[in-house]
Amino acid sequence: MHVADTIAAVATAPGAGGVGIVRVSGTQAGAIARALLGRAPRARHAHYTALREADGALLDQGLLLWFPAPHSYTGEDVLELHAHGSPILLDLLLRRVCALGARPARAGEFSERAYLNGKLDLAQAEAIADLIAAGSEAAVHAAQRALAGVFSARVNELQALLTGARVQIEAALDFPDEELELLADPALLAALAELRVQVAAVLAEARRGVRLARGMSVVLVGRPNTGKSSLLNALAGEDRAIVTAVPGTTRDVLRLELQLDGVSLDLADTAGLRAARDAIEREGTRRALAALADADLALLVSDAEHWIDDLAAVRAHAPDMAVLVVLNKIDLLGQPAARIEDAASPLRIALSARSGAGVDLLRAELRRRASGGDTDTAYSARTRHVLALQRAAAEIEAASFEVQHAAARQGGLAELAAEALRRAQQAFDELTGTHSSEDLLDAIFSSFCIGK
Repeated sequence: MHVADTIAAVATAPGAGGVGIVRVSGTQAGAIARALLGRAPRARHAHYTALREADGALLDQGLLLWFPAPHSYTGEDVLELHAHGSPILLDLLLRRVCALGARPARAGEFSERAYLNGKLDLAQAEAIADLIAAGSEAAVHAAQRALAGVFSARVNELQALLTGARVQIEAALDFPDEELELLADPALLAALAELRVQVAAVLAEARRGVRLARGMSVVLVGRPNTGKSSLLNALAGEDRAIVTAVPGTTRDVLRLELQLDGVSLDLADTAGLRAARDAIEREGTRRALAALADADLALLVSDAEHWIDDLAAVRAHAPDMAVLVVLNKIDLLGQPAARIEDAASPLRIALSARSGAGVDLLRAELRRRASGGDTDTAYSARTRHVLALQRAAAEIEAASFEVQHAAARQGGLAELAAEALRRAQQAFDELTGTHSSEDLLDAIFSSFCIGK
């Protein structure tokens, strides 16, 4: 792709005492570099030089680096000016560059040009924004893997499987006399079955990537005085919530961002769930239920006697919510901390928020759920990726239904199967940006910072 104009922005400005960078990309970048350096710059060489205003007044002493196309971040001619990190100085330097022929860049325009010039696909470009916004060590590593193309490679594998199935179904349409034989081919049925399995696997990986990128949202729920606030404090390692023996002390939602071995959790303490006695308590209950509806996981704080009834109450409000049951106050019963698993009930962890016994078991389980398992292989993803994969999975399922029924002479149509797989292909294309609308690109790159 060729873009006629030249853009410039402060790519990083850490403040006085640090180093700031002004980045320029486009057809005029070379001319701007020559004007500032006073001669043609060497490619990929750091020139220490005086950076001056048009009248010769000194702006700063800094480094000038020149990256000719196509060997640059954007695939265009790129100039970087490294100067002292004063925001005012960097703004003056940016004005100087714009006076020499550049214009201020839009948010995300550098990464957008890298995408349009084939230096990155769309998923990799989004990973740059995820890397910048990462709130945990696990999120940083996940974004780095997505930027390296791990997610894109998984999508390409799905594309290859889908293409093979589409070829055979399209052949059935081209040769109607052989349609049933082609559709009944065990290889086609096996390919569609494998495709369904692989899409489900990538969908699970993408959901895990979303959790790593934004952190898992966990809400503490239960009856009043079960120890929710004490448990929040125990997990935080400090007194963040008021704890008293008076039921109903917590009236509002108290939120805390927690790091568990590099994995981020958004933890919310809520008012106890019971019949409200006044308007304030009713509002507290409403906010607790709203937090429950928005969470990824409900941490039900109860005890051995009441947890089944408390679980039923949570299920009544959020039937599809993942629930982890905490049996608190084991110190009052003289019981040991334990992880309790059986097939008929959700996992229970018996602990004491007051003494700390068993809290390590809960921390380990929360980290396991937040990371989805081993964080060493995870990559960052976004909600739009999950939605596109869900659409693709539904279309592949529809195509499989038509093929199976056509092969069994039960009325399935190859035309419908072919159309479903075509829509699945479109969903895959959206992930890496093979075919993306201008509105989608604008929405994605407008969320980036200016210098990227």
